[in-house]
Amino acid sequence: MTPTSLSWCLSVAVALFCGTSWPQAHSSLTPENEVPLRPTAWLPEGRVTTIPLPKGRTRRLYFTLKKKAAMMSVTVSPCDLPIEWSLAARNLKDKPLKTLQWDTKKSMPEVWWRGPGNEHKLHTYTGNAVNTYMGPSYTPASIYILRLRSKEQDTKASVYLHEGPGPSGAFPMLPADPRVHTLGVGMTSVTLNWVPSPSLSQLPHTQKSYEYCVLVNTKHNYPSLCAAREGIGKKKQKDLKREKKEKQRKVTAWPILKDWWWEQWDTYSEPLQDPSTSDPVDEYTDLQCVCRGTDSVCTVSELLPDTQYYFDVFVIDRPNGTNAAYTGMFAHTHEEAQPAVTPLREGELRWVNFRERGSHSEQFFSFRPRGWQQSGLLTLQSCGGARKVKVTVSSEGQVVATRAVGEDLAQIWLEGSPSYVIHLEREGTAAAGEPPALPGSLRASVKMQTSSAYHRRGVPSLPSTLQIKSFNRLRSCNSITLAWMGTEERSLYCVYRRKVGRGEGGTEGAAATAPCLGPESRSDTERVLCKYFQELNPRRAVTTAVIGGLEPGMGYVFDVYLMRRWGIPIKYVSKTVRTRKEC
Repeated sequence: MTPTSLSWCLSVAVALFCGTSWPQAHSSLTPENEVPLRPTAWLPEGRVTTIPLPKGRTRRLYFTLKKKAAMMSVTVSPCDLPIEWSLAARNLKDKPLKTLQWDTKKSMPEVWWRGPGNEHKLHTYTGNAVNTYMGPSYTPASIYILRLRSKEQDTKASVYLHEGPGPSGAFPMLPADPRVHTLGVGMTSVTLNWVPSPSLSQLPHTQKSYEYCVLVNTKHNYPSLCAAREGIGKKKQKDLKREKKEKQRKVTAWPILKDWWWEQWDTYSEPLQDPSTSDPVDEYTDLQCVCRGTDSVCTVSELLPDTQYYFDVFVIDRPNGTNAAYTGMFAHTHEEAQPAVTPLREGELRWVNFRERGSHSEQFFSFRPRGWQQSGLLTLQSCGGARKVKVTVSSEGQVVATRAVGEDLAQIWLEGSPSYVIHLEREGTAAAGEPPALPGSLRASVKMQTSSAYHRRGVPSLPSTLQIKSFNRLRSCNSITLAWMGTEERSLYCVYRRKVGRGEGGTEGAAATAPCLGPESRSDTERVLCKYFQELNPRRAVTTAVIGGLEPGMGYVFDVYLMRRWGIPIKYVSKTVRTRKEC
């Protein structure tokens, strides 16, 4: 043995021989900054205490009861996860002062740990619901140990100690039936009701410390208001992190120093607030709860149709900062009333009428182009005078085209989708000079046709002008010559005539044919000729026709129709011509 080891052993022996007892010697050797093996935390009486629970660690809280307290209750309210908690009472075989001595640096629980004694378990619970132990005090000379543990992940719990008989009153009470019931479900609203809390019925009407709050979300129900706050807070943090990453992607690789400094300031000057440190009043506003006072019936409106929502009702004690959760429920809002959709057949010519009043101000149609190209042509023309009709074409929920349809022909090219929905809606009001409509009369009508355009690449071309020209020099007693513009595509042109009488002079007395009336509305006896025409140069696409077999001095109204393979026929502007009386 070395001299140094020998001197150290002699010093320890002298210290043990001179000391009166081991605890005193231990106290004299203990430094002032000694950390106890088990950190002690006293549980206050009559106050809600929030305890953080790290995953896998057991938190211990200690308390003693007053000598006059014959009854007690301990309430534990988990936040969002199941926890394990137990309550035990520990007794010493002898009084602490006779068995063990300690100085002022030692706490009372350390004396109970070191001294001989036994421990008696009073209560155990595992779950995420609010749980209360109520019973008599164990012995006057006992210290109580409350153990809390979370196995899944970090969480927290609220604890309340009450000395005396009866309920503590710190947490609101739930009725015998704690479920939330549904009174009615609509398309955008849900009406709920629940049995009132016994805490409200026991209070005088002048006291307004309780109220109900309803939380609505589309994810799931929450077992407590704390769980709702934690879940929504985590979602907000994820959204903020995602937005931050998106902003970082947009920042250039070598930003200007000034811009970089301001970005750092904006990012780190306002850190995220810990939900557990916020004010209790802000806790409810952050969750966007609908607080309804003490009414046990609530209608939640402004919801989305055909969506499942989860509803939670909390009874809140604002002075104590506590709450109790009813058993939540979920409801699925009704679907929107789907309008009747009429399918359109290939090449079908359809007249769509709109009345002045009633539910026929809009109509829906569907069309499926044939062929693997999935190409089609929609042509429309309004026959309501100054009234226009709005057409909206959509495919798979996306709007493809929108246009206002008047007397001029409208062509909409359809391509790339197997089906289309055509929405026709009357727009605008009656013109100033338009006579008032009779009850049930028509105010607007649209002529519409859909065709599958095989092997086409776009909308068919239209004539540069729809005017018809007549030649005075080529006018005789029984014939006239007409000319009109055609297109570069091979098409069929048909000419119709109608007498207007001998006594009507010029073109003013002749009534023109309605623009939207096609050849289907004309008699076969009025058709005088049909001819095919095509000119690749649009500027030279002029065709003529000599109309014979006319009576001398007679007025005629001539109409030319461009008959197309795709789309409705195109009518030229009516032309009135009178044959010569004398030749």
